[in-house]
Amino acid sequence: MDLSAYLSRHARDYRDTAALGLCLRQMVEAGLDRLPLPGSGRTLERWQRLSEVGGHDLGLCKLYEGHTDALAIIEQLGGSPTPGSTWGMWAAEPPQARVRVSRSGHMVQLDGRKAWCSGAAVLSHALLTAWDEEDRQQLVAVALDQPGVTVTDQGWQAVGMAATGSVEVLFDEVEAQAIGEPGDYLQRPGFWQGGIGIAACWYGAAREIGERLHLHCARREEPHALASLGAVDSALHGAAQALRVSALDIDSDPHGNAELLARRVRAVVEDAAEQVIRETGRALGAGPFCKDPHFARLMADLPVYLRQSHAERDLAALGQLIAQQPREGWAL
Repeated sequence: MDLSAYLSRHARDYRDTAALGLCLRQMVEAGLDRLPLPGSGRTLERWQRLSEVGGHDLGLCKLYEGHTDALAIIEQLGGSPTPGSTWGMWAAEPPQARVRVSRSGHMVQLDGRKAWCSGAAVLSHALLTAWDEEDRQQLVAVALDQPGVTVTDQGWQAVGMAATGSVEVLFDEVEAQAIGEPGDYLQRPGFWQGGIGIAACWYGAAREIGERLHLHCARREEPHALASLGAVDSALHGAAQALRVSALDIDSDPHGNAELLARRVRAVVEDAAEQVIRETGRALGAGPFCKDPHFARLMADLPVYLRQSHAERDLAALGQLIAQQPREGWAL
């Protein structure tokens, strides 16, 4: 069964983290997590699959994207995940939550607190960033079913994306495996490539929201709704083009620095998604917010997921990169 067929056969009723975890495990068992790696020549197919899950349910997409990203990172850095395992990719580094590594060869010990650990209560493993004795960032893989791992109920009060259960996790003398060398997580080409994958998830949800407006306008001609549909179409078209071009660029230079590309694409898709949310909500009114559970959940979840972007800070970083580029960079 392919991904489209699987999603079409499953209702979008993931009201809690347990339901999301069960669905992810079923997808792993069916082999639906085996996506082409970024830069493999099939990067667009990877973006398409992530987008598809994003349009189905963003909570599920958050766990699916994290799992497939973890698998890609492990493969890129020479590791080998346990067959049938489900993975979180936890790299948030707020100052009040930091995990420390005590190294003893390839195996390490973890101590500390990790924040925003999506799916922590239902995943079998996690790939996370931690810090060694020399204050270098080290990627580690850890089985979550061992003593010393405490999944709390702290740190997540969101209404949107609530089912992801992105809580804080405590580690107390927990055994883990070092993946790659210190600094590899940020220095590898796949870091920025993976950032575009998240934009593909945003796009899938925005496209599905826009489809509700398209269906409405196909049934009745309302001038204001049609104007909103035009705005939504132009926004989604631009975002889709940016994602397609990014896939071609990555496949043509899989080991290149994709930071500028990723920052541009994420900015384009974020802006498009916010325009789709605004225009569709204004055109359709309260009805689908109150009576269409799938639409209502997407409209609640997408603004939260978009905040994985850092808004003006990311735009400022993009502007700094652009300022260093030759002016002909915008030429047709």
